[in-house]
Parts: sequence; C-alpha cells; structure tokens
Amino acid sequence: MKSELIKPNHLDRKAVVYVRQSSPQQVINNQESLRLQYALRQRACELGWHEADIDVIDADLGLSGAAASHRHGFKELVARVTLGEVGLILSIEVTRLARNCSDWYPLLDVCGHRGCLIADRDGIYDPGTPNGRLLLGLKGTISELELHTIRGRLTAGLLAKAERGELAVQLPTGFVRDPSGVVTQDPNCEVQERIALLFESFLSAQTAAKVMRTFIARGIALPRRDRDGEVCWRRPTVAAITTMLKNPAYAGAFVYGRTCQKLSKLPGARPVKSPRPGMDWRIVVKDKYPAYISWETFEKITAMLRDNRAEYLRTKSRGIPRDGAALLHGITWCGECGHKMVVRYKGGSQYVCNHLHQQHGVPVCQCLRAAPIDTQVAIAFLEAVAPAEIDALSRARKAQRQADEALRRAEEQQVQRLRYQATLAERQFNRVDPDNRLVASELERRWETALSELRRAEEALARRYLPVPHQSVGVDPHLRAKVVALGERLPAIWADPATRREHRKALLRCLIEKVVMRRSARDKAEVRIVWRGGATTELIVMMPVNSLAALPRYAEMERRICELAAKGLYDDQIVQILADEGHRSPWRGTAVLPSTVRGIRLRHGIKAVHRQTRWPPVKGCLTVTQLAERLNIPTKWIHTQLRRGAIRAIHEPSGRYLFPDTDQAMHAIRQLREHHIKTVDLTGGHHENQGYQ
Repeated sequence: MKSELIKPNHLDRKAVVYVRQSSPQQVINNQESLRLQYALRQRACELGWHEADIDVIDADLGLSGAAASHRHGFKELVARVTLGEVGLILSIEVTRLARNCSDWYPLLDVCGHRGCLIADRDGIYDPGTPNGRLLLGLKGTISELELHTIRGRLTAGLLAKAERGELAVQLPTGFVRDPSGVVTQDPNCEVQERIALLFESFLSAQTAAKVMRTFIARGIALPRRDRDGEVCWRRPTVAAITTMLKNPAYAGAFVYGRTCQKLSKLPGARPVKSPRPGMDWRIVVKDKYPAYISWETFEKITAMLRDNRAEYLRTKSRGIPRDGAALLHGITWCGECGHKMVVRYKGGSQYVCNHLHQQHGVPVCQCLRAAPIDTQVAIAFLEAVAPAEIDALSRARKAQRQADEALRRAEEQQVQRLRYQATLAERQFNRVDPDNRLVASELERRWETALSELRRAEEALARRYLPVPHQSVGVDPHLRAKVVALGERLPAIWADPATRREHRKALLRCLIEKVVMRRSARDKAEVRIVWRGGATTELIVMMPVNSLAALPRYAEMERRICELAAKGLYDDQIVQILADEGHRSPWRGTAVLPSTVRGIRLRHGIKAVHRQTRWPPVKGCLTVTQLAERLNIPTKWIHTQLRRGAIRAIHEPSGRYLFPDTDQAMHAIRQLREHHIKTVDLTGGHHENQGYQ
C-alpha cells in the first residue's frame, strides 16, 4: 500500500534494503529474522519501486550496531544517500541501522538534506519534517538505551557467575573440565610434572630466558594447547614460559578481568586489549582450581618477573644482572631527588640521575663515577658475607640434586611418551590391509618418524646420564675443609678476572636491596647501602676530580709541601706525612704521589738539599749512583760487575751497595774499568786486587 510521503522523485531513485544481525551465532540460528529482513524487497515493490531499482546491502551480517567504524555496509549506505542515489531506506527496525545516536543523527541529517525516506515495520518517515525527525529520534534513543539495557543484563549475569568462580572460561594447559563442570588437573602425569618442573626451574634460575635455555639444551618440550584445545608438545619459548608463569590459575585462583580495552591511536581501528596490574583484576576467587603452586609462590614469581624488566624510570624495576662494567646497575637511587638512577657508559661508567631532565628539561641532578663507588660497596659486601656454612652447602647440594632428578624424570617421561607413540603407530600399521598401499605407505611413514624421534631421544638420554657411582647427600669432611677455605678465599675469587660480572652482581643482590648515593662535595660522595632486612651501612667515598686545584684541601696541601720541603725533607717523607694528614691524589683517590710533591716543590723554586734517595747517607761511603758520578762511568756497568762478582762491595740487608770513599778504592775501580785487573774486593778495610796472569 502506497504512502502519501512517497513522491515521484523518490521513485526515480533506488530503494535500499539494509540487512544486519549482531553476531555470527544469530546469523546461523535466527534464520526467521533473516528471512523477514530479505522479505522487505517485496514491500518495496508494493510501495511502487521496480524490482530492478531495489538493492540489498547485507555486508554487515554478524556485526554489532553499537558503532559504525567497522561496518562497511552502513558506510556504503551513507555514501549513496549523500550522493542522492537513494530514495528510500528499508529496515526491519531502526535498531538494525544504528544503536548509537552519534551514528544515527548524522544519517537523519543526510536523509533530510537529500530527501530520502526511512521505513520500518511500523511505517514510513520523512527525516526532513519535524514530526518525522521527532519519531525517528525517539526510536534511535530507545534503541541506544535498549543496547545498554541488554548489555547490562548480560554483564550482570556474567559477573554474578564469575564472582562465584563458576564462569566457564578457557582453561590453561594442565587443567581439564569434566562433564559436570568440575575443574581437575590433567590426568596425564607428564603434563603435571612438566608444569611443576617449569615453576621449580624458574624459582632456581630466576629468569624465563634461562629456563628456556635449560629446557632446549636437554630437549625438553613444553605442553601447550592447539587451536582445537588439545594438548600438544612444542619447543619452549620465552613468551610461552612467561605466559604460564603469569597465569594465576596455576595457583588455584579463578580470575576474571585481567585485561581492559583501550582506544587505539590509529583512526578507525578497533579498541585493543591491554593487561591490567594484578591489584586491578576485577574478580579473584582463590582456591577454586587444584593448584600447582601456592598463592604466595605465585606472587613471588610475579614480583620476580616484574623486577626482571629493566624499566628504571617507568616501573622502577631492577632488571636482571647483565655483563656491564657498572656493578650496581638497577639498584642505585639518587640521594638528592629520590628517583632511580641509570647507567651511562659513554666516557666511562657513571651513575646518572636524569629523570627530572627527561620529564621537565631541568639540568641533570647528579652524575657520579661508578668505579670508586663499586669498589667501596664490594668491600662492604665482602666484609658482611660470613664464611659459607656447612648446613647451607648441604641444602644447596640437596636442592641441586633434586633439580637434576626432576629434569631427568622429565626426559624419561618424554621418552616414554615417544615410545607409546611409536607403539601406537606400529599397531595402526599392522591393522591396515597390506593391499591398500595408499594408507599403508602413510602409516609406515608415521611409524618410521616415531621410531626416529624415539631413537634420538633415547640416545640423548643415554649420553647425558652416564652411569656414576652413588653419591651421598651429606657433605664429607674433605668437602667441609674446602668450604672453609672457600670462605677465606672469597675476596680472591671476587677479584679473579675469570669471575663473570653478572655473577658478581647476582651475589650483591642477594644481600643488598638498593644503594642510595649523593655527592656531598666535589671530591666526596655519601653512599648508603640498604641491606635486605632493613639494615643500612653509611660510606664516604672519595671521588676523582680532574685536577689538583679541584681538591678542596689543595691550598693547604700546597702550603704544607712547601713548608716540609723548605725543612730539607725528602719527597717520599713528605708523601708519608701528607698521607697521615689525610691528603690524597685527585685522580686515583689514593695517597699523593712523589711526582706530585716534586712538581709542586719545583714550581715554587724549592730544590732538594740532598739528592733524593730511599736511604739516608752513610759517612765515608758512596752509593752506586754517587760512585758513577764520581768516576764518570755508567751505573749499568757497575751493576753488571756486581752481578758478575768482579766487584765485591758492602751489601746491606735493604739491598743497597756501599763503596769506601778512598783514593785507593777509586784507583782500583779505574784499573778494573781499563781491564788491568780482573776483580776488586772492597768489603774489608783493605783492598785486594787480582790482576791478569
């Protein structure tokens, strides 16, 4: 039946039937609704349109009408209306067009501007008239409210079921749901023990990458689920291991709302899912599943994974120990502003606090050289570490043996599973008709593949575990003595170049929670070590400076050197006095060097009263240097003759040689120099010369 709203200009254009259902399940199950929507073609014919002028847009089947960004059929409809090609839009109800007023009203504006009518089961409306726009606006508002009502009703039921822990979510590997809905552990013992081994290995290795390398080195596979939900064995990866470690179901907890939707930064893209922190999970029901680990162990593992991420500025984590020169990376904090410090290796290892610089553009808070701080912290650590205890060693050996046995049991179970698969392939091959070569050849190939995998696994297991004599779990007396010696040699082992840097850092983190540092002076830094347990140690670390003048006590040291040099003291004596008074070198942080004293003394024009030597002068005797100057001969020649025994002189316990300061001794040495005699004995009161025969 025609309507008075339909004009000839409407009939000159197309009539478009828009077909949509909200989900793929509705497309499959609600066939009657789909038939009614396609039947709108007949109503368009009754309203006066020819069959050839009626188009159907059904590109949005299975898509929700809550938004238009992902509905290509709705976009096509709006575009055709804008171009003036459509005279009538037909839909079973306006909710099929849009359930969002932000999409509905722009369509009404375009239809009113282009003179396009909208029709549903209740009637025909003209968006260009006030009454038509009012009715269509009310229908759009009601449809939007209906969407929220339906969604709220469904969500309320889902949340109520989730709060009881009865919501049937997809279970991770290691759990199965029986027909009654009760969740139990997988009856496959290999799956159970492999998951338990994964958690034990991580608690020992403390990083997912090390667990992966251990499993791959031993050829141990990891149980995972395929797209059909069946258990399959795959090569372990860091992502798979981390996913299993972070899943609270293994701690026996049902968790709902571990992710949230965030709008994508790309225009027109769908919202993306991002993980929520553990404290923001929507619903947590503990002790709902049979647990592989305790909840406390799960929280410990989560904290370790979070701490292993080296995001110093955003998450304030420590990161795993790495092979860098800085010993304290990841555990250093600024004593000025309280933010985490980072490591900079350009220009030498340095601890830098640049958080405020990156966030607000202010200058860098402080920058400290790492070498002197690392040295003092290492000394404090070695002093705090007591010699290893025998009981601790026994526990460590027992834990290591248990870990090795668990790995070996996993490999044996893997061999047992491969043996079963080979036997199953053999039975399948024996049951096939030999004349059916198309099937027999494929089963034979599967049998050979299973046998090859079994043979490789058995050979690897045999190579790895050679027969060894039985070893006791306890610690024998010989090993006890070694442990005591190890505790005494710990500083030497620490300084050994063969000890890797990451091992030193891991040892430090066993006792040290963090290190707070602040530069109190140009050449001084205050370092506070916070030990695990809350105890603290305060250190004053002398920092290197770039010149002597940068030392705070340089003027005092220069004045003191001039005073002592004017009194006739030797440079090494001045060095000892300066060390007792607390003066130091600017570069190494150690005692003042004799060369520094000599340079300051000469710069002030103070010459040494006597030639600087290590020993005081002896009256009536000459040293090697003085003898060489007296006779104008090289000191090297004198040392050579002393070493050969051609000259025998007084040899003091300190290592110094003394020669009598007499004319006879000088004459004898000249004779030896001119090869007139072979030896000269200057040890007694007289001189014995032996000439050539």
